Amino acid sequence: MSSLTVTDEHISAKPAKVIQPVWVRVMHWTNAFAMILMILSGWQIYNASPLFNFSFPREYTLGGWLGGGLLWHFAAMWLLMVNGLAYLIAGFATGRFAKKLLPITPTGVLHDVRAALTFKLSHDDLSVYNYVQRTLYAGIIVVGVLIVLSGLSMWKPVQLHWLVTLFGDYPTARYVHFFCMAAICAFLVIHVLLALLVPKSLRAMIIGR
Repeated sequence: MSSLTVTDEHISAKPAKVIQPVWVRVMHWTNAFAMILMILSGWQIYNASPLFNFSFPREYTLGGWLGGGLLWHFAAMWLLMVNGLAYLIAGFATGRFAKKLLPITPTGVLHDVRAALTFKLSHDDLSVYNYVQRTLYAGIIVVGVLIVLSGLSMWKPVQLHWLVTLFGDYPTARYVHFFCMAAICAFLVIHVLLALLVPKSLRAMIIGR
């Protein structure tokens, strides 16, 4: 009577599930890099003509002066626009946005917000976004589109006068641009905090699994 012995060599290890594909990771970190450059150089530009009764600390700005800030801002702008547009096209074309970000319901958002505030929000399956994540990610896409459009209207107010008119006038476009920047900064803070609270989500955005 013979017996069958199963050894480790005969057991094929199941590969780890891919959470974030390569194209998402590359575009994510490219967007992060470009956005940081945009924010720091934008603060330098803001300081030259503040909208409110405060200025950003010089050590947290990029460019050294108005001209330098503008150069950095325009350079990062093209990187952000090209990469952001590619991300939007890929997100819609692959169905990733529909799969990851929808549906979003008020009941689901309120439920997950309560769970998050009591530290009971589950993160067992990173491939499925909870309603808090869906709302934040969908919202930041809208904010990203607004900040680009308002930025373009400020950059070329004569050539793109129709875009300025869309915002009402040039000063209003500046305010929209500022508050969109503030929203992005708030998002980045929350995003980083969530990554620190759920380290495996950061690992997935680095190695994909």
